[in-house]
Amino acid sequence: MKTRLFLLFVLLVGWTFNVHATSSQPNTALNVERLWQLERLGSPVVSSDGNFIVAPVTKFNVAKDKGDTQLWLFDAKGKPARALTSAKLRASGPVFSPDSSQLAFISKRAEDKASQIYILPLTEPGEAKRLTNVPTGVKGIKWVGKHLYFISSVWPQKTWAEMEALLKEQKGTKVSARQWSALPYSSFDHFIDEDRQAHVFRIPANGGQVEPITEPMGRQLIRSSQSALSYDIDSKETHIVFNSNGWDNQVDTKSDIFVGKIGSKQAVNITPDNNAPDFSPKFNQSGKTLAYLSRSILGFYADTAVIKLYDLKNKETKVLNIDKDRSVTNITWADNGRDFYSSIDDAGTRRIYHINGKSGKTRAITKDTNFGAPILLGSRKLVTTNESFLYPKRLVVVNTRNGKSSRIDSLNESVMSEVKLGTYESVTYKGAGGQDIQMWVHYPPGFDKSKKYPLMMLIHGGPHNAITDGFHYRWNAQTFASWGYVTAWPNFHGSSGFGQDFADAINPDWRTKPLKDVQLATKWFEQKSWIDAERMVAAGASYGGFLSSTLLGDKHSFKAFLIHAAVYNMYSQMSADFAVHSPRFGSYWEQPEIYKTISPHFYAENFNTPTLIVHGQLDYRVPVGQGFELFRTLQTKGVESRMIYFPDENHWIMKPNNSIYWYNEVEKWMTKFAEPGGK
Repeated sequence: MKTRLFLLFVLLVGWTFNVHATSSQPNTALNVERLWQLERLGSPVVSSDGNFIVAPVTKFNVAKDKGDTQLWLFDAKGKPARALTSAKLRASGPVFSPDSSQLAFISKRAEDKASQIYILPLTEPGEAKRLTNVPTGVKGIKWVGKHLYFISSVWPQKTWAEMEALLKEQKGTKVSARQWSALPYSSFDHFIDEDRQAHVFRIPANGGQVEPITEPMGRQLIRSSQSALSYDIDSKETHIVFNSNGWDNQVDTKSDIFVGKIGSKQAVNITPDNNAPDFSPKFNQSGKTLAYLSRSILGFYADTAVIKLYDLKNKETKVLNIDKDRSVTNITWADNGRDFYSSIDDAGTRRIYHINGKSGKTRAITKDTNFGAPILLGSRKLVTTNESFLYPKRLVVVNTRNGKSSRIDSLNESVMSEVKLGTYESVTYKGAGGQDIQMWVHYPPGFDKSKKYPLMMLIHGGPHNAITDGFHYRWNAQTFASWGYVTAWPNFHGSSGFGQDFADAINPDWRTKPLKDVQLATKWFEQKSWIDAERMVAAGASYGGFLSSTLLGDKHSFKAFLIHAAVYNMYSQMSADFAVHSPRFGSYWEQPEIYKTISPHFYAENFNTPTLIVHGQLDYRVPVGQGFELFRTLQTKGVESRMIYFPDENHWIMKPNNSIYWYNEVEKWMTKFAEPGGK
């Protein structure tokens, strides 16, 4: 008896010691807590003389559940960076003065009731001073010549004093009702006030009266959303170019390009014959030529965007046909005023390209990992951001001749140095119709091919937004892999970056080819000796939620699903801010067979797999009713399911503590049905 007690004592002590030893080991995973420790780098700007590089950097305080954005000054030669603005005073949208001596930015400070323009001297000591006092706030600022230009959402024909009184009245009212008599009524996570319009204004850089620019022209900017990309001013401050709806149909916006002389009461539509979007206008350095991006298919947001050039003197437009079947997503004029640089989605990687403005010939400057929109730094260098699945955005200078990049920041070094990451690779398998499908595969830290691992199949949204080699905060594949899963991102049919035909192959049939691609990707993994086919789970959001719901009602090998912000019922999706199929293929009463064939809710009789559903109340892209409808369906059928509802989140889970909760709940759900780790 004593011997047994002694052995039991030894076992208990040993067990206690082992638990203690395990818990004392440092946690080196890229867990969600570390994701929120990382500083997030925004888009940089460069002074005209090349001496200053400024970029916003956001750091989060999880305890306070908020983030603070500061503007940081960087040096192209790698000298230590320094903060230009206080962490307690948010700052965004930096722009340099033409002579590089000052920096303007947007901030909302102590006495401000809305965001305003502030100006900070760079070549001499001094504090930032407020330039504007606009009651409706400012955004999308540009500094051209002697003026600061900005966008504000105003009540047309009212004075600033009248608008200030209206805002005060709205704030004090007990009535919460909203009303509309036309679309659009919402965009992603906010409602649109029908009585207000977005217009461009300007104010002298040394202070003075605010002058309306677009309102006298009788044209408002696109109602759903506006930014600094919505308009441009030529260097001599003679002309403005901006996006406005070119027809009276508010349901399907016709995004056209309008050009007008500053100070005039007229703007001319230079794209009247194209019913698809024309956008992102930008003057060259001389102001004589205007470049903009253009699509040709209404309702197809992944239609290949081409560069068009408009000669202001001759009023002639020509198309710059590039020699590559890729969509141009942003344009930066080269220093010769003819050629371009662009960050282009190219087969799973965002690469910087040089585009000859005369011939359309392209040259890839960068190869691996993602690069952001480029900005000129002299004649042979570009400033941009660089990221990969293994590290967050960095600030880099890229040599335009050889593509070599040099890092000029040191953000996140202390956090990432503590992390033990897995590895990843790009593979190709045969998908629907025998066509090659590119897929990213992530392996857990310490991956051992002699063991069998569970699989987490990630199904991206869009459907046309391909997964490229960049760092994701909301759905981080390396974080999922750190739990002990092999994690996959297939770029199925419909994904961008693989040519026009590939992207358009799923319209209007969202179901058939992507479903087959994911099923064949699953079979690809089942044939690998290091995958345990009995431990496979899948997760998708938005269109990825649509495809996950489609799999739920079809043949699959998954033990559980995570379905986030899913397009589940194509009929009720009409309540969204954008009904994808309607503009191009007709609404459900016009083409009922399309909707009946592809809508996941028609296959509910086959649902029998445990499913975690997540949705946010402020999601107007995929309204929250979609999630509750799926949850009720599963519960009615007796399928194990759980609904997580966020009353204060939109299409994405954005707040630090909600994000941490989301990751932890997803981990609990997946590990319940597919035990993590190699065996």
